[in-house]
Amino acid sequence: MNENMSEELYDVIIIGGGPAGLSAAQYASRANLNTIVLDKSPTAGALAYAGKIENYPGLIEPISGKELLDRFRKQAEKFGAEYVEMQVVGVKLDEDIKEVHGMDRNYKGKTVIIATGSMGRKPGIPGEEEFLGKGVSYCAICDAAFYKDRTVCVIGNSDEAVKEADVLTGFADKVYLIAPSKEIKTGDDQSAIDSGKIEVILNHRLAAVEGDDYVTMIRIKDLETGEEREMSMDGVFVYLHGTQPVVDFLYSSVPLSDKSCVMTHRTTETSIPGVYAAGDVSCSEVRQVVLSAAFGSMAALAAEKYIRHRKQIRSDWIKS
Repeated sequence: MNENMSEELYDVIIIGGGPAGLSAAQYASRANLNTIVLDKSPTAGALAYAGKIENYPGLIEPISGKELLDRFRKQAEKFGAEYVEMQVVGVKLDEDIKEVHGMDRNYKGKTVIIATGSMGRKPGIPGEEEFLGKGVSYCAICDAAFYKDRTVCVIGNSDEAVKEADVLTGFADKVYLIAPSKEIKTGDDQSAIDSGKIEVILNHRLAAVEGDDYVTMIRIKDLETGEEREMSMDGVFVYLHGTQPVVDFLYSSVPLSDKSCVMTHRTTETSIPGVYAAGDVSCSEVRQVVLSAAFGSMAALAAEKYIRHRKQIRSDWIKS
């Protein structure tokens, strides 16, 4: 790793590459702030899953959520924002210089904008919480090496689940992808599925995770017939989505509400100076792309005010 890169200080670090995060990136970079977006996956968010968007301002004809998100990303990069596909695993936010810990390196910044959305979930499968860290994981990149020459499964039907299963094929002896649907929702790249290294089991739900001190077995249920069967298993990687704010990487470093969303003031500030939250991860009653984009831009303008010690947020209408 380049030593100078590891010590680079960003003005704004944005965690999350959905409409809130990318709108924040656009406004921050247009304000000449050194800006980086750390995004777990460009295909993992709620907007990326949307089949058709027709109510976003400026759209004459409906487009897919993925296409709209691609436009957000390209626009942010055009203004100078850096975009990195990176899973964030932890943060340190209580100092003047914030630290964001990724899988491959750490990032330092003057401000942080949390925009990770709300597709998280609480453990709900029997045995999932009991065996967390003992065979159950939410990060193949983090834990794949522990399962060398063993049998593992990935639970999910998204492009993200396929990517993680592909990572596991480099270590595990056998990798199953168990999907609770009749098809896998992959992007354009089908190479991981077509490689033959992953055995796909469609239309099955994970019914239970079982074991002694560590995972030894799972039970899966056929959603068409209702029949259950057992499979010997050493590792279970869960990539199912829900409606909970994605805040697991924060480890209570910012105040959360009783609904686990990040609490903010009127202009997206958290109680920690220099830390902001925008979009569905914050305590918003209405979840719409246009509102996420609006609050993302507000977070960027609030960050600019904080960095440049302004008395009020600067309205940004025209860049000459």
